[in-house]
Amino acid sequence: MTARETTLAGRIALVAGATRGAGRGIARMLGEAGATVYCSGRSTRGSPATRGRPETIEETAELVTAAGGVGIPVRTDHRSDAEVEALFARVKADSGRLDLLVNDIWGGDELTQWQPFWTLDLAKGFEMLDTAVRTHVRTSRFAAPILVAQRSGLIVEVTDGDHSGYRGTLFYDLAKIAAIRLAFAMATELAPHGVTALAVTPGFLRSEAMLERLGVSEANWREAAAKVRGFEASETPCYVGRAVAALAADRNVHAKTGRVFASWTLAKEYGFTDADGTRPDWSEYLRRSIGEILDRGGPANADERFWIEAWHSQLRDEPQWRDLVERMAGALRQRGA
Repeated sequence: MTARETTLAGRIALVAGATRGAGRGIARMLGEAGATVYCSGRSTRGSPATRGRPETIEETAELVTAAGGVGIPVRTDHRSDAEVEALFARVKADSGRLDLLVNDIWGGDELTQWQPFWTLDLAKGFEMLDTAVRTHVRTSRFAAPILVAQRSGLIVEVTDGDHSGYRGTLFYDLAKIAAIRLAFAMATELAPHGVTALAVTPGFLRSEAMLERLGVSEANWREAAAKVRGFEASETPCYVGRAVAALAADRNVHAKTGRVFASWTLAKEYGFTDADGTRPDWSEYLRRSIGEILDRGGPANADERFWIEAWHSQLRDEPQWRDLVERMAGALRQRGA
């Protein structure tokens, strides 16, 4: 199955947090598959909501339409019960149904603090939980009655990582694990009503902000691969977008309810590629890059040591990584890490 064989013509989707990054990529690829996509978020033309970022929901909606679907921008603050309730009232009034909700509301880039939890600014941490967790719960709360009434539909939670390991700092970890747990909890309650909920993660995302930070564009992004470890295995937001489109088109998607899936594993299952025709595999890259360091006898510098420590922390309780985790632990012990 290729992306263009995946048809969602006539389907109604809503991508919450569609302004940029994974949300924009998902909305675009749902459009590529023929869906009508409501694109919600706070940044509109003339009224940006994220400091330093120019993207708007109108631009996303135009990209959806250009890709082959119908894009509909709806300015929504997902921190507001009233605005979210009004959003779904509009979807129901306009379209009469909802087939897919994607929760990609984030807003946490400026709030992430990479330091010990006992030194964190609690106000920033709790704001992250408001913007990245409570918004997802609120949005699903007002979408679910439509899905339950029609006894069909899919809710996708966008997260970071398809594992339960620690993601480096407390509030970020809570937010990303919460998305996975929310999918599981919703799936449990929605199953008797014919509705599916699951979580999806991209790999190293080549977002607009990441490209800008590294001083490259999508046309020459490989020039920055030497600056950031792992960037050579990065993916465009369209990759996870095609993953969501494939899930939405799968008549047997309910068999996946309650679980978390990665863009690279879904690409193998459904046969799609990234926008440039490649098929990035973040898991395979990790195994290869970590293995190369270990095969040389362990980390040779601070950068390699950080890489091994970080992934050992994240993957140490994951059965499929057990052998590599044991090798990482041995290398860290030898070097007194």
